[in-house]
Amino acid sequence: MTRIHERSGWMAGIVMLGAFAILYRNVVASLVDAWAHDGNYSHGFLIVPVAAFFVWERRHRLRETAVAGSLIGLVVLLGSLLMLVAGVLGAELFLTRLSIIGVLAGTVLFVLGWSHLRILALPLSFLILMVPIPAIVFNQIAFPLQLLASQFGERALNLASVPVLREGNVMILANTTLEVAEACSGIRSLISLLTLGIIYGYFTDTRMWVRTAIAAATIPIAIVTNGLRVAGTGIAAHYYGPAAAQGFFHEFSGWLVFIVAFGLLFMCVRLLLLVSPQRPVTTSPLASVA
Repeated sequence: MTRIHERSGWMAGIVMLGAFAILYRNVVASLVDAWAHDGNYSHGFLIVPVAAFFVWERRHRLRETAVAGSLIGLVVLLGSLLMLVAGVLGAELFLTRLSIIGVLAGTVLFVLGWSHLRILALPLSFLILMVPIPAIVFNQIAFPLQLLASQFGERALNLASVPVLREGNVMILANTTLEVAEACSGIRSLISLLTLGIIYGYFTDTRMWVRTAIAAATIPIAIVTNGLRVAGTGIAAHYYGPAAAQGFFHEFSGWLVFIVAFGLLFMCVRLLLLVSPQRPVTTSPLASVA
């Protein structure tokens, strides 16, 4: 009877996944298009494979856990589908894309139960990073970061004895004017570094507070390194002319700063583990025999 129950549960899951593919084909297509054409979310291509790996890593626990579907999952599923309908009718992409995660969570809960949902909590939560932030929220984050990068760059230029006058996010040098545009606000490196920090923390330590600290450390690191990039661009423009702030140097500096940011994150993790090393898990000989 249990096997029949499990088999019917898996069949229901397959049917729901098929329905999901039909309902969300346009939503997924627009999401992939956003990853391909919006540099702020190009990391989205990494999210789904990593989440799939997290699921695969939990395959033994999932197999050993009894199937006990919950009707609450049906409520979550229907609520997520309502989000999809509201998003389509209101032309709100964020709702339609976020409903993907709700549908997956609701399906797991309805077909497999709470225990399976707890096991899959991390992979499902990780999928949130693949969804682009709504424009109104994005702008509320990007503009303060632009001002912060401009202020950091101004102070660094003053320390380097480079004359500069700042007006908002515009820095006026002796031979050129630099604008810290939205693309230079650092939000792109912030989102990418946060994603990388979560993955890095997951494979580095099993303690939740350590993983959280590693992810949190990416925020100040991304802000500081982007400020250094703005300052470096200003110094290069001052000594070598406006061309140094454009083209190859500008693109190369973005990659260089990201590498530096990851290096700083690596050093922070090493320091954190040095201060609070993870204790090895030991098992009792009696427990091993048992």
